[in-house]
Amino acid sequence: MKWFGALLIVFTLTWLGYEWSKKLEQRPQLIRVLKSSLQILEAEIVYSQASIMEACHNISQQIPSPVSGFFRQVAQQLKHEPISLYDIWDKETDRFCHSVFLSSEEKEIMKQFGRTLGQHDIVQQQKYIQLALTHLDRKLKEAEDMNYRYGKMVKSLGLLAGLFLAILLL
Repeated sequence: MKWFGALLIVFTLTWLGYEWSKKLEQRPQLIRVLKSSLQILEAEIVYSQASIMEACHNISQQIPSPVSGFFRQVAQQLKHEPISLYDIWDKETDRFCHSVFLSSEEKEIMKQFGRTLGQHDIVQQQKYIQLALTHLDRKLKEAEDMNYRYGKMVKSLGLLAGLFLAILLL
């Protein structure tokens, strides 16, 4: 029975290490998709001169999940609820960031961008999109660096912590 418990501890902590490592790998991918979605939003606003609701709907059809779900929800909320764009963006950003592995800094970048969305003319809006993209570029580099530095270490640490605890308890 002790050996079964020891194996369970090793397996559980190794699994936790792999899960954490997977989150570290997914964060840069998610930031890249966010950047792509903002670039598509810029094209929709500047060149197509689409409304925010139409642009969000178009973005949701062009990018992968889970970011597509965020833009789909924003478009649906804009269609059905008479509240302000910023309130919808803020609420959906909170919901989105709660369900994915983004830092509070990326969440704040999205919220700051949402404050300016739809408030200015096309040229100013393009500048705010470029500013958000610059901030996301910086965060992407940080996320890639964290994944490079800690990705393998977290996997190994999970296994080693499991082995250490199992040996300690035996």
